[in-house]
Amino acid sequence: MESKMVVAALSALAQESRLAIFRLLVQAGPAGLSAGRIAESLAVPSSSLSFHLKELSRADLLLSRQDGRFVIYSANFDAMNRLIAYMTENCCGGEPCGTDDVAGGVCCEEARA
Repeated sequence: MESKMVVAALSALAQESRLAIFRLLVQAGPAGLSAGRIAESLAVPSSSLSFHLKELSRADLLLSRQDGRFVIYSANFDAMNRLIAYMTENCCGGEPCGTDDVAGGVCCEEARA
């Protein structure tokens, strides 16, 4: 992942509502949620939600698809995993970390001590 894309993704997530939207969509999984369900779940006004969804999409963190008259949004898990990989690629002096360690919030043996 290029550093320019990393900066765009981190910038998009560095806002409270967008972070909440992204986390909600990660929880929803690949099935995603409609904009109405997102707005209802997070109590975000539709006008604000539209702006936040656009910013997350611009950062390649969201996917959208048409389902009848609804647009369904889902987290771009490939982009999320590339971002996590980029952020942790030099962890522990370049030694690979187990996925359980990274998911648990601890990357290096030394960090556990």
